[in-house]
Amino acid sequence: MEENEWGKEQEQTQYRYDMPDEQKNDRPVQNGMAVKITKCAAIALVFGIVAGGSFQGVRYFFDWALEEETQESIQPERPAASLNRAQTPDTETAAQALSVSGGLTDVSFIADNVMPAIVAITNMSEVTYRTWFGQERNFESESAGSGIIVSQDEDYLYIATNNHVVADAVNLTVQFCDDSTVSAYVKGTDVSNDLAVVEIKLADIEADTLNHIKVATIGSSGNLRVGEAAVAIGNALGYGQSVTTGIISAVDREVSVEDETTGAVTINELIQTDAAINPGNSGGALLNMRGEVIGINTIKYSDTKVEGMGYAIPIDTASLIIEKLMNRELVSESQTAYLGVSGVDVSDSVSNSYHMPEGVYVYRVVEGSPADIAGITQGDIITEFDGSKVSSRQELEDQMQYYKAGTQVAIIVQRISNENNGTYREQEITVTLGRKN
Repeated sequence: MEENEWGKEQEQTQYRYDMPDEQKNDRPVQNGMAVKITKCAAIALVFGIVAGGSFQGVRYFFDWALEEETQESIQPERPAASLNRAQTPDTETAAQALSVSGGLTDVSFIADNVMPAIVAITNMSEVTYRTWFGQERNFESESAGSGIIVSQDEDYLYIATNNHVVADAVNLTVQFCDDSTVSAYVKGTDVSNDLAVVEIKLADIEADTLNHIKVATIGSSGNLRVGEAAVAIGNALGYGQSVTTGIISAVDREVSVEDETTGAVTINELIQTDAAINPGNSGGALLNMRGEVIGINTIKYSDTKVEGMGYAIPIDTASLIIEKLMNRELVSESQTAYLGVSGVDVSDSVSNSYHMPEGVYVYRVVEGSPADIAGITQGDIITEFDGSKVSSRQELEDQMQYYKAGTQVAIIVQRISNENNGTYREQEITVTLGRKN
């Protein structure tokens, strides 16, 4: 995504995730020039970014130097999981692909080959809302989404999906192509990119089911052409797997998604397609004519004047994050990493009001800490940690719990430049994380 100078206005399309509501009809909503996103699950979950509140009104500060707590890992070390990447297609497969793409008359062979790698995900979550009298109440919400089986090792099955499909999960259930169900657990999430990995113990899956399911083949989104045929498979409306077809309408489309609950805005470059992306398709697969995954379906444009504008996360972007999420482990408390900064969230509203980058504003650096030694200073805004976007203190805290003391990481900060009229300029700082204890 191209960077823009702070203070310049940028015209962007915005999309929103609706709050879960079991009695809300699934229909588009028109609101002047504002654009909202439809629920991407049968009863959609809110997007997982939690804004940090007003910049000037913050009362409680989180100090990673003194207060961060991480969980002790209970998982034994295991070989790194990897994705099943596509090889050069054979002549027969390529011929089938050309035949299908010529008219899109029959994609049954794609459905037959890929459906065993697609799952339905049911999320039982606890949602908090505020009454008219200012009281907080909790209720249990059920929502549906999709997932893609992307890897398997000796002990676990790994499923890629959207973060908003599994957000706030109290209980996750996965349904396979043979209709069998099993409990699943969130392995890791990347809120800013709306990605997550769910893992299932192979011991919990029936042998007959293991014979029916398969690992998806990961293709490439780097050479997609506008007009190329595409197929979407997912758990539409929570009714089970369905298949839709269309074309690649645009690539590298900059899309701004707004969380209606928090107001947090995330901007990503996505694939646009007119293959129907319905509520429940979130986390499902966008495929090329060889049945290779080229994107992870995530959102849909909803307006009474618009048809056929769905979006998917490019697989070249997603695969790097997915592999990272599959293989990282919580570190033991004795190895907990230490950065040495205290920060406050720069939410989207604060960013717009004060022309500051969205991220974590550093208001204190502990003297002699790893951050201090590396050159992070008060007033810096942390926007990226080891290749992952950072938009809140919670995101930074969540990422650090997977890093051992002594690990070198690249941290991107935005720093005010006196030589550039006081605007923010990006700097990359390499930090060797210290030991908290």
